[in-house]
Amino acid sequence: MIEYIKGPIADLTPTDVVIETTSGVAYIMSISLSTFTPLQGQTEAKIFVHEVIREDAHQLFGFIDTRERDLFRLLIGVSGVGANTARMILSSIPPAELEVVITSGDSKRLKAVKGIGAKTAERVIIDLKDKVKPVGDGTAPTLMPSVDNNDVLDQAVAALVMLGFPKPASQKAVTKILQGSPDIKVEQAIKLALSML
Repeated sequence: MIEYIKGPIADLTPTDVVIETTSGVAYIMSISLSTFTPLQGQTEAKIFVHEVIREDAHQLFGFIDTRERDLFRLLIGVSGVGANTARMILSSIPPAELEVVITSGDSKRLKAVKGIGAKTAERVIIDLKDKVKPVGDGTAPTLMPSVDNNDVLDQAVAALVMLGFPKPASQKAVTKILQGSPDIKVEQAIKLALSML
């Protein structure tokens, strides 16, 4: 099992990061928006890894810290929640906030995540309520460098398409968001678009 991968960031999008190791091998990992945000503007990173090995695929999921990875592992342990659904949850609700959502039984907040129905939201809360303990106040301040408006549009649409949403609908949603909030950050634009799609 791979615990973490450390090295220069060769490529970064809101859904994936590529880390090059000293041996010259580069690993691509699927990430959530919660991991994407602190990686922006960085040249190197230490990414904690969860491997998903199936007959037809070998996929790596990357996390900025073990807290997010632990939540991901708890989520995929819930019946009906796969790796991509868990990543969608962590992209829509930051880890600190998700812990509060689960422990407080806020199924309405979970149902707001694309692809999560009432039964799955209830199952997540019932299965994980006693396994999750919030740290702090449930908010995590994030510092994000400013990004050009066109870059926000391109990156947000690319992320939404990679998450499985149609490109025309994604472009329409992000364009509408940018018209109302031209200075919005990539992560915020994606989160708003997720609630619109």
